[in-house]
Amino acid sequence: MPEVDLVFPRAYVEFADPADPDQVFRCDLTWLTSAYTCIFGSGCRGIYADAPDSGCCTLGAHFSDADDERRVAAYVAQLTPALWQRHPGREVRDEDWVEVDDEGDRKTATAVHAGQQACVFHNRPDFAPGGDVGAGGAGCALHGLALLQGRHPLETKPDVCWQLPIRRTFRDVERQDGTTYTEVSIGEYDRRGWGPGGHDLDWYCSGNTEAHVAVEPLYVTSAAELVELMGRPAYDELARHCDAHLRSRSALALHPADPR
Repeated sequence: MPEVDLVFPRAYVEFADPADPDQVFRCDLTWLTSAYTCIFGSGCRGIYADAPDSGCCTLGAHFSDADDERRVAAYVAQLTPALWQRHPGREVRDEDWVEVDDEGDRKTATAVHAGQQACVFHNRPDFAPGGDVGAGGAGCALHGLALLQGRHPLETKPDVCWQLPIRRTFRDVERQDGTTYTEVSIGEYDRRGWGPGGHDLDWYCSGNTEAHVAVEPLYVTSAAELVELMGRPAYDELARHCDAHLRSRSALALHPADPR
């Protein structure tokens, strides 16, 4: 099915952060109660037609800050050749997995195999070295490490990787009385989130009916990510609003990619 139009009616809710009186959350209920789920390995076509097995892991991941890179580095050091297809076979060095882009920002490196570019941590479908329990197969080596260790993948992967396709943005707002607060928006990371180049992607999941097939709504299936982004008190408040929205929403408040 084709992707839906990027512009359609959405329902939002705003509420004060229970843990911070200077923050207000603005959350996209239409997105957070949708049936979206990641379908990597189960129908995902990849953002580029010439790299269908790479999903959205084609360009490498920019680190959000130095702490993000340090956290990931600690887990990179735990990867073995049985978990990471591009493991150098010796002690891992920064230059094995980190590169600097044209703007001077640090990111995970990319590599090319058989004409397909992908993040250096992306294991190809033919990767099956055996060894560690659960090793081998396509997908992110850092994701596989998390599952092997009984962790949630948000612990081991760069921030942008585990957040996508949820988008968190910040905006300073001044009220009419001169007081200010920080607006924290939680919504859909659609094509526009990638910048101007997002419109050139060959395929994208968040607005595609093929990816809106989950049994439970997104705020439930991505609860761990939302708690990490918002904090537990704010997530509990969000879940209350999502529950109410699901009970009362009209057809106009449905995500257009959801099944009817």
